Amino acid sequence: QVQLVESGGGLVQAGGSLRLSCVASGRTSSRYPMGWFRQPPGQEREFVAVISWSGGSRDYADSVKGRFTISKDNAKNTVYLQMNSLEPEDTAVYYCAAAPQFPYTLPPARVDAYDYWGQGTQVTVSS
Repeated sequence: QVQLVESGGGLVQAGGSLRLSCVASGRTSSRYPMGWFRQPPGQEREFVAVISWSGGSRDYADSVKGRFTISKDNAKNTVYLQMNSLEPEDTAVYYCAAAPQFPYTLPPARVDAYDYWGQGTQVTVSS
């Protein structure tokens, strides 16, 4: 089983930045594609970003392109989400997730493509 623990959330003013971290543990966790999702209050969980095991392939939701950057450090079993130019619309609980069903390609941007989830970290952006 894979365990994921997010950190780095908090309260920030619009235009500010935060960096989220997700530490993975468990067998072969570092070889899984890793993604970030977010769930605004009262809404469904939505895709934010994904990165391949090697870190060479990335994809982003249109709403965050140019502002967010996903990266990883396999030696530390850690995935990061650098969030710049934050907007109030970015307010959500952010979750990291692992997709062991897709070892060779980036998984699709939907919740059911991911099998393991962290508990989430709150990001609140004030106007």
